[in-house]
Order: sequence, then C-alpha cells, then structure tokens
Amino acid sequence: MTKRDYYEILGVSRDASPEEIKRAYRRLALKYHPDRNPENRKEAEEKFKEIGEAYKVLSDPEKRKIYDQYGHAGLEAEGVGAGAGFGGFDFDPFKIFEEFFGRESFGEDIFDEFFGRRTRTRERQDAGRDLHYEIELSFEEAAFGTKKTIKVPRYETCLVCGGSGVRPGSRPQSCPECGGTGYVHTTSGFFSITRTCTRCQGRGSIIKDPCRECHGTGRIRRVRKVEVKIPAGIDDGAHLRLAGEGEAGLRGGRAGDLYLQIRIKPHPIFKREENTVICEVPISFVKAALGGEVSVPTLDGPVKMKIPPGTQTNKIFRLRGKGIPYLHSNARGDQLVRIIVETPVNLTSEQKQLLKRFEELGGGNGQPRVREFLDKVKRIFKGKV
Repeated sequence: MTKRDYYEILGVSRDASPEEIKRAYRRLALKYHPDRNPENRKEAEEKFKEIGEAYKVLSDPEKRKIYDQYGHAGLEAEGVGAGAGFGGFDFDPFKIFEEFFGRESFGEDIFDEFFGRRTRTRERQDAGRDLHYEIELSFEEAAFGTKKTIKVPRYETCLVCGGSGVRPGSRPQSCPECGGTGYVHTTSGFFSITRTCTRCQGRGSIIKDPCRECHGTGRIRRVRKVEVKIPAGIDDGAHLRLAGEGEAGLRGGRAGDLYLQIRIKPHPIFKREENTVICEVPISFVKAALGGEVSVPTLDGPVKMKIPPGTQTNKIFRLRGKGIPYLHSNARGDQLVRIIVETPVNLTSEQKQLLKRFEELGGGNGQPRVREFLDKVKRIFKGKV
C-alpha cells in the first residue's frame, strides 16, 4: 500500500518551519491519542502511529533532507519506517509522544490524569538515564565514514537477578500500602484524590529479599565497549542517537539512549563548507605568468592541475567530485582550489638585475590591472597634479 506524504499527514507545507511542524504534531497527537478515542481506538492508533512517524522524520534535519530528496524510497533504503531504526532511531509512537511532551514540560501528573496511563508513568520513573558522549574525528574520518569503539561507563542490567532486583528464588511482594495498585486514593468531602504510593514509588510491589549483587536496584555499574558506525559526510556538531545504549532502567525498566556529538579536528590544508572542500595552493609568479602544472592535494591523494598563463592570485579552480560525500548518498561535493601567487623574497643581486631588466623591457605592459588602476588615477587627478 502506498504510504501517505508526511507533510500531508501533518497538514503543513513542504517549506514549513520546525515550529510549524511541532505545532501541527501537538494538535494532531492530542486529537488522535488512543486513550482519548476509546470508542474508535483501533483507527485512532493507526492515525497516532502515522502522525508520530511523520513528525519523527520531519523534525529531524537529516531524515527530512533525505525524505525531501528521495521520498519514502530514500528512507526505506536507510531502514527508516514504522518499527525500523535509522542510526538508532525508533518509531514507537507512544515514546515519541512522551518525549515531545516531556520536553514541553507537560507535567507527568497532568499527563496521567488526562490520559489515564499510570502504568506508563511508572515506566518513565524506572527508565534508564540517557547518556551523552563526544567523539572526535579526523577530517578524513568524517569525510569517508569510519567505525569507532568507545568505552561508556553506565549502569547495566544485573545478570544475577535479570534486572528484577530480587534475590534468585525469591519474588517481590504486593505493596501493603496500596494493595499492589501503585496508587493511594483518599476522599475528602466531595473530592477524591489519587496519589502515587510513596512506599513502593508507584510500582505496586516491594522487595523484601533483595539481590545481593545489585542490592535490589536491578542493575550494576560497568564500562561497556560500544561500536559506533559513523556515516560518510557527517559534519561537525552533528548528533547521533543509539537507542537503548544508555543506562539500564531500575528493576527492568526501559534502557535510556546514548547521544553522540561529533567533533572534527581542524585539517592543516583543507577547510570545509558543507560538502565543498577548499584549499589554497601557492605558486611562483613565474608559473602564474607562463602557466604550467601544479600538484594539488585532495582527499583521494595528489592530482595534477593545469595553470593557464596569466593566472592571478585568488583565482579559483574547481575539481569536480573531489569534495565531501553527501550524507547517505554516493554523490560527492567539489573541491575549490584558490591560487596564491607568491612574491619572491631575499633576491640575489643577479635576480634583482633581471627583474629590473624585465621592467625596462615593458614588463608592466603585461599587467592589465596595474594599467587600469593608473589610468583611473590619472582621470581622477587630471589637472590637479
């Protein structure tokens, strides 16, 4: 079945700003949340899932760029879609919803009272912490992609109790305070108030015989090696998200995510502007005047480039396909070569004499910019000097 256009799903134009996309998602996600549509839950769930997937793509600059260029086919080529991952991204519509409103300071108590999803509150309370890590890459590693193995100190699920926090052979007990519901109800006059049970923290159970390895938390501290695949063409400051590679949750709770920030070390020769590589190549004024060949460094190794006679300083030449690969594409940008004509220094007496002889022979006639400048000066100051 043909998938609907993401912009059409959210009801925004293709040039919609990030804020317009956020507002559209907020409105539609609240409207079609399954808990607000109990009489038509199945249809609402499909709409809710579709809205979440559209927002996840269009709110991410990298995925939106791929979608704008190649549509759904481009995303599918990268493994993007409902239930699929993209560099560690997932499309759980409820997770997208909770992350969105969590960032918008949508209070948990109001969230649960509005939707009646108290079990999901406990999941959030027990969820593992997200971790942040900075990776430094060389210019070439960022250009062509690489694999990095990083060491991440984090809490992991206890292997002895399997994350339950209970000593093997034992079981959690129902909380006597809330009767296993995780909530305590109190009534005062016309008002009925529901609060999270303080004894079990809303879990509905307590541990009488905790695991000796993790002391009832369900996790232990370890340093884990994580292999990270860096895509070719990634830029400085970009972020990657590895789902589930953060800290393990308490007592079997959902693991957090690992966020990676890319830092690219400066290169001694090359500079980068998006997918274009820029370098400066100095040449002698003789070669600039007579022309010839120069060896130009590129990411693929040195190449020969012809310099036409009369080349001026700051003249720019283009080497097509020698730049940075486009992200998730086989295409590459170009390399721009800026020529710098170097004036000789520390001349010998003989060299000075030759240059003076050159000037006497009308060397200045071959300098059109000098002549043009002198002509302008004469016109401006005519009759004044």
